Amino acid sequence: MKVLVKLGGTLLDSPQSRNRLAAQIAAARTAGTALVVVHGGGKQMTRYLAERGIESRFVNGLRVTTAETLDAVLKVFAGSVNHELVASLNRAGAAAVGLSGIDAFIAEAEQMDPALGAVGRVTKSDAALLDLLTANRYVPVVACVAGDRDGRVYNVNADQMAVACAAAFDARQLIFLTDVEGVLDQSRQVRRVLTAAESERLIAEGVATGGMQAKLNAALAALRSGVEQVRIAPGMAADVLTRLLAGETLGTRMVLTEGQAA
Repeated sequence: MKVLVKLGGTLLDSPQSRNRLAAQIAAARTAGTALVVVHGGGKQMTRYLAERGIESRFVNGLRVTTAETLDAVLKVFAGSVNHELVASLNRAGAAAVGLSGIDAFIAEAEQMDPALGAVGRVTKSDAALLDLLTANRYVPVVACVAGDRDGRVYNVNADQMAVACAAAFDARQLIFLTDVEGVLDQSRQVRRVLTAAESERLIAEGVATGGMQAKLNAALAALRSGVEQVRIAPGMAADVLTRLLAGETLGTRMVLTEGQAA
């Protein structure tokens, strides 16, 4: 089974959390799951910039990416965050390979808005390298950086990168491991199953806003691109990935239609 796991940067900020997740990913790979990992690193990026006296500016949740910030994106996302995760996975026995969307055109992008600088929108994803690596039992670890055919580099939202890669990779599941328990409904209770129509209703009614609205939109894009189900689950829960892959009810499971909800 093909699975793409997206790890939020908060989960990778401590060695303990990173090593715990790496052990679960390695165990899943050993059990025969073909896994690709996509990761963010916004918390680490903000800290890196602040240490250098550079203010982080956001527009609609996207980091304005100047030339100076883009240099930091490469150093943090594709550098320290990526390689620390790869090292943790290798320690756990996973034979991980650190990549970004730039490598072998895994993710091609275009500028989203000149006002945002080098923030990119993924326009195309090629999973040939991901297929090659997973077929040979490696775990690709993809940082949320993309490029174009003219050599430009873009900072890409990690959820959007995960969706593009999951669709191209023909992943059966896309798992978002986050710092929340799942998707909350009007009663502030975690919804265990959500269809696309129900997700759109939560957005339209203003129940899902901000980061969760963005997460739901990304999940909807994945479902409509052929991913069978999307899971949004608490990354700090004990054995979270192992339990999700075993089919346990944890967090929120998103499907396209009512017929898949059972």
